[in-house]
Amino acid sequence: MKTVIAAAVLSLFAISAQATELSGAIGATSQGGLTARVGVGFAWDKSWLESDVGRLTGYWDAGYTYWEAGKAAGGAHSLSFAPVFVYEFGNGDIKPFIEAGIGVAVFSGTSAGDQEFGSAFNFEDRIGAGLKFGDNQRVGIRATHYSNASIKQPNDGIESYALFYSHPI
Repeated sequence: MKTVIAAAVLSLFAISAQATELSGAIGATSQGGLTARVGVGFAWDKSWLESDVGRLTGYWDAGYTYWEAGKAAGGAHSLSFAPVFVYEFGNGDIKPFIEAGIGVAVFSGTSAGDQEFGSAFNFEDRIGAGLKFGDNQRVGIRATHYSNASIKQPNDGIESYALFYSHPI
């Protein structure tokens, strides 16, 4: 796991600071608790499948999430890192987009609220949609699932459904 974290940190330094964005999200868990997230994104300098319909691109995303969930009402924390693919529709100043990514997350313990993970290491699966304004400003909704892929039991997993905003820095 240390190798994965080291590789993630090193890749952050290899990306141009000109393509950096700061994001914030507020949401709810699948159990009705609160999530608050801050993140930093690094846009890829590549795009694929460019046409009149749109283009495929993406970004590296690193984030911190605070989890206030369940009857235990105890706060949990997580750090995550993921490559995220984005398909932007159209060529105007306002572009609808969809996004999807799979990454890794490390939680402060083996649970968040009532959900037991079995391990602090988990995988992050996300899907989202929104609008991109200008070059990088984005607003949207996102569903994110965390679980350890049955590496260790129990593997309850947890979801967060959030509204997010990102802005270039």
